Amino acid sequence: MTTVIAFIIIFGALVFFHEAGHFYFAKRAGILVREFAIGFGPKVLSFRKNETLYTIRLLPIGGYVRMAGEDQEMSDLKAGQRVGLLFNEKEEVNKIVVNGKSRFADIRTIEVEESDLDHKLIIKGYEEGDEDETLKTFSITKDAVIVEDRVETQIAPWDRQFGSKSLGHRAMTIFAGPMMNFVLAIVIFTILAIIQGVPVNDPVLGKLTPDGAAKQAGLHEGDTIISIDGSEISSWEDIVEVIQKHPGEELMFTIERNNQTKDIAVTPKAEKEGNQEIGRIGVNNPVQKSPLKVATYGVEQTYQWTIEIFRMLGKLVTGQFSIDMLSGPVGIYKSTEVVAKSGIIFLMKWAALLSINLGIMNLLPIPALDGGRLLFFGIEALRGKPIDRQKEGMVHFIGFMLLMLLMIIVTWNDIQRFFL
Repeated sequence: MTTVIAFIIIFGALVFFHEAGHFYFAKRAGILVREFAIGFGPKVLSFRKNETLYTIRLLPIGGYVRMAGEDQEMSDLKAGQRVGLLFNEKEEVNKIVVNGKSRFADIRTIEVEESDLDHKLIIKGYEEGDEDETLKTFSITKDAVIVEDRVETQIAPWDRQFGSKSLGHRAMTIFAGPMMNFVLAIVIFTILAIIQGVPVNDPVLGKLTPDGAAKQAGLHEGDTIISIDGSEISSWEDIVEVIQKHPGEELMFTIERNNQTKDIAVTPKAEKEGNQEIGRIGVNNPVQKSPLKVATYGVEQTYQWTIEIFRMLGKLVTGQFSIDMLSGPVGIYKSTEVVAKSGIIFLMKWAALLSINLGIMNLLPIPALDGGRLLFFGIEALRGKPIDRQKEGMVHFIGFMLLMLLMIIVTWNDIQRFFL
């Protein structure tokens, strides 16, 4: 149960921050955001605030921000169609009722002759009961709604649609999602630095685990390691390297404590890591809590892990890294289960790494991902005009189907690896 809760919280937070980036910059650009969704599939919870419907959906494998103009917008009302109109105090139409007109008092019914819900914001028609049968023109408010089957949908004038915005605003709205994943990673790493300090590479022992070989042998936190079995030690990495190479073998530690030198014998415990056996003595690396190091730690760690992930992607492209080693939601769940056993600190680090991964994956120039859309914006900048929306939509659709196929393959590999 702990793993399920941890997985939902971590994955939900990553998706929330990603979509919040899209949402915030869309609103700043004046784009009408129709829905802010966490998950896909049927609605589990939903509520509406102002213009936006906020939903939590059944499948926790992503999320989306649905902006006006990205999908097919509502078409203009057809000539000859009979609709009901409700007006505000300025005699402007603020509600267009397609069916169920009897539910509204003071409604005026017209037979539509012409309408423009994008640019002119007008509707022309013949009002029921008008003996002169005069063609009338009614102004529509920018936030008017269409009521159909008891569902209200706000109209989106052209200046509220995604496509009406400048290339810079559109690009920033799309880029903001992955950007927020990097920001979240920086915040998590910074919080960790505040809680436990910043790891340093000095040849000094950090906190000792109660059941570790180091504590049992008599080593103390803060001991400076001068040498191990006669080999000079100058960094924490040197200590780790020597210990890991000698599982189950007695090592002689020469240490400095309170300005005195001592020799202490320690036998690293042999532990399995992958296909090999390594030594561990139950010591954490030393840390510092200087304000400067804490302030820069989040950015440094996010940068280092970003470079490392790109290096792994490079291996995937060159064939040094097999697609069978990729993990989907099932693999991430199982890894979360392992990490959760190590405590909240390790879970936070895991969340930061997943957030960086999500940011990078979404920036790859693959159709249907944010990076694919940014690629089309780059082409638009070079051409001086946007690519045909139908052609771009088809490319994104094909990309989405290929991504779903990859997801199925990766998920099947995870099921075979962990359950079969």
